[in-house]
Amino acid sequence: MILGKNDNVAIAVADLNEGEKLYVENTEIILKNSIKFGHKFAIKLIRKGESVVKYGEIIGVANVDIVAGELVHVQNIDSLKGVRHV
Repeated sequence: MILGKNDNVAIAVADLNEGEKLYVENTEIILKNSIKFGHKFAIKLIRKGESVVKYGEIIGVANVDIVAGELVHVQNIDSLKGVRHV
């Protein structure tokens, strides 16, 4: 599921299997990992240092390059939640 037009991640609405082919905005994505219901996966390349956008909101920053079809989780993004900007 994608809700924001600028999102670079989608949310799995069912458990998905590694190697499964999905079509997102007319682009084929082959999942690099199994994705559990409710978890995020990249729908396009997200380069290290780029914002991760879900539901139209920036939720973190990629700490490595994340390829389309890869699980997006705490191992490859730095969350902006709890960060105090002064």
